Amino acid sequence: MTITFTKQMMKASKHSRQVVLTLSLFLASHFNLHAEVAPRLSNENATLNAITNTTTNKVNNIIDQANLASYYAGEDGSAEARMIIVDENGNRQMRQFTILRKDIQDLGDQNMLVFFSQPSNVKDTVFRVEKQLKSDDNRWLFLPALDLVKRISAGDKRTSFVGSHFYYEDVSGRNPNEDNFTLVSEDKNTYTIAAMPKDQQSVEFSRYSVKIDKQNFLPTETIYFDKSDQAIRKMTVLLVQDINGIPTVMKSRITNLRNNSYTEMQFRNVKYNLGLPDNIFSERSMRTPPKAWLD
Repeated sequence: MTITFTKQMMKASKHSRQVVLTLSLFLASHFNLHAEVAPRLSNENATLNAITNTTTNKVNNIIDQANLASYYAGEDGSAEARMIIVDENGNRQMRQFTILRKDIQDLGDQNMLVFFSQPSNVKDTVFRVEKQLKSDDNRWLFLPALDLVKRISAGDKRTSFVGSHFYYEDVSGRNPNEDNFTLVSEDKNTYTIAAMPKDQQSVEFSRYSVKIDKQNFLPTETIYFDKSDQAIRKMTVLLVQDINGIPTVMKSRITNLRNNSYTEMQFRNVKYNLGLPDNIFSERSMRTPPKAWLD
């Protein structure tokens, strides 16, 4: 009985060693399989990450170049502008003003003043912007009839700029930190980029697409889409001229695609690198314009 039990134990023990040996071989084999696959997956992930980083860097570089070309040409500048506002029935209005702009840092903070001269109901109205890359821009409007400097809240930045189809944000430029960008395609002449706002609740659109000229990095067309993915608003550049070696948008249009009303912006007497003093970008200049820089 004892001998039989011992034999059974030895048989069981041997069987157990076989199971352990088999399991060990399986684990060793399985481990070796993982050891072979893991480096391959690691290499593939590293390659994908490298491609993603390269693509992200490329689109961010394009956006930076486009912002430099659109809003930071020269160290400072001035321009006379005229807006022709056309409603859905073809009725036309005009706004005329002069812009002074000075950069504190390229792709960074910037000061701007807009002095209205025509028509009479907006004459002497002044719009002032302190553009800040790391926070919301500061915006004020001086209303001469009320002798009032009114601060424009951050929530109103995407509302009409003095009755036109341009928004306050369009005048000084949308902060690129508010959107995520993807390079959709490119051809010989153009980059096409898709943009998604990081905070969907802060804007009236769900996304926009922008075409950027490869030669001068000026955006030539921007289309905004609503929450139903319907195109609702379109910016088109109509004329670019070289001013002192700087490609400059001289005529552009914003169209309301729901009713085809639009505002056309025309520039003339564009000047760069004037040496504008810092102290003219103040509330004092809103009430007492610096005429030496407006003639």
